[in-house]
Amino acid sequence: MKQFDIIATSAMGLEAVVAKEVRSLGYECEVENGKIMYKGDASAIARSNLWLRSADRIKIKIGEFKATTFDQLFEKTKALNWEDYLPEDAEFPVSGKSVKSTLFSVSDCQAIVKKAIVDRMKKHYKKTTWFEENGALFKIEVSILKDIVTLSMDTSGPGLHRRGYRTDQGEAPLKETLAAALVMLTNWYPDKPFIDPFCGSGTIPIEAALIGQNIAPGFNRDFVSESWNWFDKKVWDAARVEAEDLAKYDQPLDIEGYDIDHRMIEIAQANSFEAGFGDIISFKQMQVSDLTTRKEYGVIVGNPPYGERLGEKEQVEEIYRGMGQAFYKLDTWSIYMITSHPEFETYYGKQATKKRKLFNGFIRTDYYQYWGKRPPRKD
Repeated sequence: MKQFDIIATSAMGLEAVVAKEVRSLGYECEVENGKIMYKGDASAIARSNLWLRSADRIKIKIGEFKATTFDQLFEKTKALNWEDYLPEDAEFPVSGKSVKSTLFSVSDCQAIVKKAIVDRMKKHYKKTTWFEENGALFKIEVSILKDIVTLSMDTSGPGLHRRGYRTDQGEAPLKETLAAALVMLTNWYPDKPFIDPFCGSGTIPIEAALIGQNIAPGFNRDFVSESWNWFDKKVWDAARVEAEDLAKYDQPLDIEGYDIDHRMIEIAQANSFEAGFGDIISFKQMQVSDLTTRKEYGVIVGNPPYGERLGEKEQVEEIYRGMGQAFYKLDTWSIYMITSHPEFETYYGKQATKKRKLFNGFIRTDYYQYWGKRPPRKD
């Protein structure tokens, strides 16, 4: 089967998480800023789209070369085998970005790449007129970094964070891909209790449930490459059958989500129901300072308010204080909080065991990790 150069893109700070996921699918990979690169066949593309929880998109790298002039960009783009990927009726928009490169005009680079591909295809399909582009969608990206041009094709369509279960959301929803990464960066296993005290629209608890029952996050959505004429439908069918076989729908889970806003609890319940966890995840209105539990050795993951808006800072700091006091008694629990507030530890009242720099959208945050006591060893 034909081998492709595959690129899984990720948010800054999540490269290692995505790389671990790629390796667990059975593919050796290399990591660069925001990119995880590996080789694989069509099955690898389908499985990556279905399974990668923390990646943004799956792309095929068509070519890579150095270019410092528009002529070089045109000729080297035209030299690539575009006819292997693009049928005669393909719709192929070109997007672009350029960083620290001689060719800095993105719109010019996009236009030149488009023209080069058209010239190549005209020769191959023996056409003299313009292509109608009324067929399947093939999104092409020209990315230039320090004069190195990478030409790739998106196989995902809508970003992989679009799982298909979100019926509604709050003002600042957490991306599903980041929520999944937050869970994967903890020491949680499906047999442990799990709590999100700032659940909002329920994203973190839902992602935890998907992980807990080993359900492929892309199982209930479509991907743009499914409509490509050279991508065998049987490959997608086989990947979906594998995902169905590996799911553990009967795995019992103890997952709870709390939020101070009753409207968010209603949205979270609707989203959870849509994701198939209506009877599995428990949502309840509660403020974090009231949180108590008799359960032990669980995991708490939260995305509390950051206090970035004017006038919210003091209120948020009070929330952190209340959280610290409520969690003080939960010494067997491991607690993980993501926030951009630089003095979180001060108001929470305890220094983190470990911190990890992550980006929530364009906001630089820290993921504060407080590791609880280990459970006693069973003889």
